[in-house]
Amino acid sequence: MDSLKLLPLLHYPPSSLSLPPPTFPSLLKTKTRYANFRSFSANLPAAADGPFAFDDQTSRHKDDRALVLARETDDFGYLVGFRLLPDSGLEELMKVSHAEDITEEGSVFSSDEVGKPEIDGIDAEGAETIVLRSIVFVTAEAAPYSKTGGLADVCGSLPIALAARGHRVMVVTPRYIHGTSEDLMFAAAVDLDRPTKLFCFEGVQEVGFYHEFREGVDWVFVDHPSFQRPGNPYGDKFGTFGDNQFRFTLLCHAACEAPLVLPLGGFTYGENCLFLVNDWHASLVPVLLAAKYRPHGVYKDARSILVIHNIAHQGVEPAITYSNLGLPPEWYGALGWVFPTWARTHALDTGEAVNFLKGAIVTADRIVTVSKGYSWEITTGEGGCGLHELLSSRKSILNGITNGIDVTEWDPSCDKYIACNYSADDLSGKAECKISLQKELGLPVRPDCPMIGFIGRLDYQKGIDLIRLAMPELMEADVQFVMLGSGNPVYEDWMRATESAYKDKYRGWVGFNVPISHKITAGCDILLMPSAFEPCGLNQLYAMRYGTIPVVHETGGLRDTVHNFNPYTEAESTGWTFSPLTKESMLAALRYAIQTYNDHKCSWEGLMRRGMTKDYTWVNAATQYEEVINWAFTDPPYC
Repeated sequence: MDSLKLLPLLHYPPSSLSLPPPTFPSLLKTKTRYANFRSFSANLPAAADGPFAFDDQTSRHKDDRALVLARETDDFGYLVGFRLLPDSGLEELMKVSHAEDITEEGSVFSSDEVGKPEIDGIDAEGAETIVLRSIVFVTAEAAPYSKTGGLADVCGSLPIALAARGHRVMVVTPRYIHGTSEDLMFAAAVDLDRPTKLFCFEGVQEVGFYHEFREGVDWVFVDHPSFQRPGNPYGDKFGTFGDNQFRFTLLCHAACEAPLVLPLGGFTYGENCLFLVNDWHASLVPVLLAAKYRPHGVYKDARSILVIHNIAHQGVEPAITYSNLGLPPEWYGALGWVFPTWARTHALDTGEAVNFLKGAIVTADRIVTVSKGYSWEITTGEGGCGLHELLSSRKSILNGITNGIDVTEWDPSCDKYIACNYSADDLSGKAECKISLQKELGLPVRPDCPMIGFIGRLDYQKGIDLIRLAMPELMEADVQFVMLGSGNPVYEDWMRATESAYKDKYRGWVGFNVPISHKITAGCDILLMPSAFEPCGLNQLYAMRYGTIPVVHETGGLRDTVHNFNPYTEAESTGWTFSPLTKESMLAALRYAIQTYNDHKCSWEGLMRRGMTKDYTWVNAATQYEEVINWAFTDPPYC
């Protein structure tokens, strides 16, 4: 196949295939009994006998960036190989900065390079070694190019954090063209002019690739007419797109070809890479590696990690569509799925289907969820959405890693959207933010009145039904309440009606507005998150960073990140949690929060400062991902 081209190499290790020869400062100043080998750069004149020349022990090293190797011969004088001389700069190689290892286009020289980071207070010998990898993210959305939820935040921030730690990182995502101003996000992406033919849906499909190198990451956008339509990545005002299986099958096939055919920075990523696939949209990738590539010796050393952001979405389609996926018939069992009897539509419905997410669960090398709590929940009948038995069978390779947040965008000390900046050391500005929010929303200006906020989608998952039931009782208390969100039209109409009924206490903003979300996060005292389930949740992390106390349902990532207030063990407290998911338990938690705000100011300020100083940066999450990636390469490929 066109993508499998062996580059001309001369005694380079397998890990450096498709990579350029590294260059080092010339460190040899003493004579040696070995003949020496030098690799000349392209702009130097070649020797008479070709691009390589051999010098004797007294030769002068005119090339200051030559790679000096010892030539080894057999008993008859024939050349059998080379080896790096002991004093030829191996230790210096370990100290070469990452900045020198990256070309202008962002190409890191080696996917398996071992580096010794220089850490303050730790000598080079004591520093932990880091194996640098080639990592390929496959995702349906990545901020800021496309976004509908937390998936985009993760795939827009985690790659940058991993690249900053020295890894070579590529993100493969569709190039969505909606015919709106949002299309300008792709303005800096350049057409690579690498049309690639993919076989699926009983024919040959051709895709193109666009590329932008930003913040150390290769952002690769798959171009195809099916990604060019009004709406969001998954649907429009009329509902979900009917050809989503086709669109994301293309994405998966294209993502498998990208490391082989795209010369990013002049060099491909090659086969020895790690695919980090996100949710069902990318779940065909591990199956393709096992069924399409490895039987032909391609990607035999690659690994894949499935990241589950929301198990409720699994990419289920009728079983007859399996023939469209470009997979061998004998691999049907990997994706085959049978709905339980109660979920079938009619008496003749056999319930047979293909399930993309199931395919990744049974073929990926490791599985990660976006919080430790969620990694346990999806192995239960209540939280596994029918996949709990499969996930329980692979529990030994299932891990939970809490998402980080962008601390540059969400920082109260320099947030451009809020009325007054503040920090954990100086909280005075938060009161100004509250007054400004009350004025903007037309609420009575009352700095001492507890203000409760909600930000999120208006659907069942986010607990809107619970808020609706509790609102009459909550409005009897001396509080103000503001909500921001869009979704179910029924909930949107309820927000408008509630605002009319409680003009001095309630405001509802239908839609989503980034500046307003920052103002609510900074201006409110309490953030309410009564989610029925929450794989990770980001709003509670934003709230804590802004000194806004979260009151959350004890589930998933909310359980992991919010520690229930206890006046006797305040050191770990960051908010209030409640369980079970009932109106009574939610109102009880809110009453405790309101009472603490009104009567115990010292405890309240302690909650604020503890939340604001918590470390939920992507650096912390990236370190944990590195550990899981290393575990994936410790074992042979699962399939």
